Amino acid sequence: MNIHEKYMNRCIELAKNGLGTTYPNPLVGSVIVYDGKIIGEGWHGKAGEAHAEVNAIQSVKNEELFKKSTIYVSLEPCSHFGKTPPCSDLIIAKGFIKVVIGTMDPFAKVAGRGIKKLMDAGCEVKVGILEKECLELNKRFFTFHKKQRPYIILKWAQTSDGFIAPQKKESNRPVWITNKYSGQLGHKWRSEEAAILVGANTVKADNPKLNVRKWTGNDPVRVVIDKDLKLSADFSIFDGSVKTIVICAEKDASREKENLLFEEINFSENIADEICRILYEHDLQSVIIEGGSQTLKQFINSGLWDEARIFTGRNQFKTGIKAPEFSGNLQQEKTIETDNLKIYRND
Repeated sequence: MNIHEKYMNRCIELAKNGLGTTYPNPLVGSVIVYDGKIIGEGWHGKAGEAHAEVNAIQSVKNEELFKKSTIYVSLEPCSHFGKTPPCSDLIIAKGFIKVVIGTMDPFAKVAGRGIKKLMDAGCEVKVGILEKECLELNKRFFTFHKKQRPYIILKWAQTSDGFIAPQKKESNRPVWITNKYSGQLGHKWRSEEAAILVGANTVKADNPKLNVRKWTGNDPVRVVIDKDLKLSADFSIFDGSVKTIVICAEKDASREKENLLFEEINFSENIADEICRILYEHDLQSVIIEGGSQTLKQFINSGLWDEARIFTGRNQFKTGIKAPEFSGNLQQEKTIETDNLKIYRND
């Protein structure tokens, strides 16, 4: 790892502090280096608040050092006025002459304009340091802006004999396949994504809350597929505590209220495509598909998924609802006490 990569790696580490809180903005980290030492650090924590470069600059007391410093940033500095002024203008105004950038910003209002502004002002700009890692950092943001759909994460738990649910249940409470540590990790993941989606059968079977309870963070927007609006208002997802979108064939406007919206799709078309369109219209950059089996299969069969996160517990059901079949590239595997976790990519 060369010196530029070392400091860019630190930018990436800092940026991850904003995971789950910067939406709809990207994750960005920045460091300022003077005479071979980091003298300032910052990251973007929340939309509408100061960007990473601003926080890094404000962390340095002696601004005279900027003229002989290099500022590193994981994503191209913005060049437009949004909720905050352009970071590229601030970098220029503070006298930096060396700027190192991880990757360009695909967002239409930036897309190379920040880099051009810096270069036109006489800055020495280097782009593409740890670019692959910087792209991975903002996989949600890039997917949303380049593909006009959310980043899609499939997630389920299965028994060691390959079932995700028993054939029959005695109540509408979940049957736990994994241990409490895997359950906690699942809630951490919820806090990191913009939305979570299930089908009507999962709601009927488990009456899930689909919020964050075993971790600290924001609740994702709840999305449920209920084609014919057969789910009663008694289910937890309709409690009004979290924004909830119901995907249906024909919406009932009389049922809409605060935090409860109904969106129509054409169920004779590609359902996964139609759902992605709705989520994109709601500016939801990522979604966890938590089931059930038919809902997961809709996205698998359409090829519309980016990651699959699969827990396998020790217990067996012998019979029941089989786990979905799919093909993907294994990226990570680890043991969580009694459970096995595998994470795949759809490349």
